[in-house]
Amino acid sequence: MKKIYIIVVLATLGLMQKTNAQDIQFGAKAGLNISNFTGGDADRNSLFGFHVGLISEIPLSEKFSLQPELLYSRQGSEAQDVIKVKVDYLAIPIMAKYYLAKDFSLEVGPQFSFLVNDKGEYIDSDLPDEDTDASSIDVGANVGLGYNLNSNMFVQARYNFGISTVAENPDIKNSVFQVSLGYKF
Repeated sequence: MKKIYIIVVLATLGLMQKTNAQDIQFGAKAGLNISNFTGGDADRNSLFGFHVGLISEIPLSEKFSLQPELLYSRQGSEAQDVIKVKVDYLAIPIMAKYYLAKDFSLEVGPQFSFLVNDKGEYIDSDLPDEDTDASSIDVGANVGLGYNLNSNMFVQARYNFGISTVAENPDIKNSVFQVSLGYKF
């Protein structure tokens, strides 16, 4: 196992030496979230939210690059037309991008999210909003596609499925579909 780790580190360092700091691109993106919670047996509806943040793209070779991001993301779910649960995260996806064609990429990678705000809003009720006791850290995995519209603008579609639980008993995880529009400076 140590040998494999050393080989991966050396290969990554070798690829990064080919990368010139001038090749790194920075940008911003924003878009729509369609989120839900999975797990348990409750009947839930999707909740529309948003994400906005900064990206950088670090080319490692002609076809492969890394894209770390820092996003503010509103997610959640609506449970049985009774309560809307909104969870806001500071999300850090680290995407490995493989260019299948000149401007078309396949993207995969982990996402580490840190809870900023959680709130349960009762629908059609005078009951006050309440905290949801959501977990302060959420770990997920992303898979998606990206397309560069030109040298500066890009679009992405991505699915994030939760690995860690947002709430215990039952084990509830995040499930988020994102569509983004971005601009590289």
